[in-house]
Amino acid sequence: MTFVAAYWWRVKSGKEEQFRQAWRRGTELIRQRYGSLGSRLHHDEEGRFIGVAEWPDKQTWQRAFDARMVYDDPETRASFVDALEDWADEPLLLMEVTDDLLG
Repeated sequence: MTFVAAYWWRVKSGKEEQFRQAWRRGTELIRQRYGSLGSRLHHDEEGRFIGVAEWPDKQTWQRAFDARMVYDDPETRASFVDALEDWADEPLLLMEVTDDLLG
């Protein structure tokens, strides 16, 4: 089964679309470079954006995390960071998928 890592960010007011565009581009870069299976972006009731990324297994995620996976495109990284107000340095959740009915 796959592995899931969830992250959160608070975005500066008025920078939501900039953040979403940079997140989409960055997610594609992480997929290409580090082997993720992609991610979904959510917005919670507290105003945080929550990214839930899927990986083929924990080992692939761990290698990427240990390499301090970043958006390798400087423009994408700068746009992403510029939009942030607050974020967690560590993942919000790390989980093994046991049953998947999203398919």
